Amino acid sequence: MGDSRTALGPLELVEGIWVVGDSGRPGGSWLEFREEGMYRRARDGDGELIPWSRIMLGIAVYVGRGYPSHGQYTVAGLLGNVPGPLRAHGRGHLDVTLRHPYGDHKLTFDRHPRAYRVGETFLLEELLSQVVAAKEAHRLGDPDWLGRAVGRLEPLGPWLTRRNINEAVKEACWG
Repeated sequence: MGDSRTALGPLELVEGIWVVGDSGRPGGSWLEFREEGMYRRARDGDGELIPWSRIMLGIAVYVGRGYPSHGQYTVAGLLGNVPGPLRAHGRGHLDVTLRHPYGDHKLTFDRHPRAYRVGETFLLEELLSQVVAAKEAHRLGDPDWLGRAVGRLEPLGPWLTRRNINEAVKEACWG
């Protein structure tokens, strides 16, 4: 497996920092994986740093507005993957549970002009969840470590199962 990938669904390497969402969109929102924590850049220009030590449980990845009734994509999120005027419109979010104080947070991002392959979104969610569950969330702020893990997650083809996604991520992170 190679180590040269620079994107996995909405996660992308930008100037040495891993970013979820389109950081090049003026007035947009995105999340940066920094050494000290996850930095949320909001549409209004404000930012918020969430230290890695505050993130607990797993991280869910959704593409599209709201909460889909099934899976990681809303109808609008899926339409953003087809060619035409709807391409690259819309948002997504990460659902995270934080401690001190405890609570669930919805961290929004603007989607890229490129399509997000559904399998890559599943792989990204599994990657984030496994790293947090292993109490190693700080590794997400290490661009080299995350780059190696993303680089090892080669496409699994059209027959994705929860088991082969889980195993591929385990191998990419800890193997």
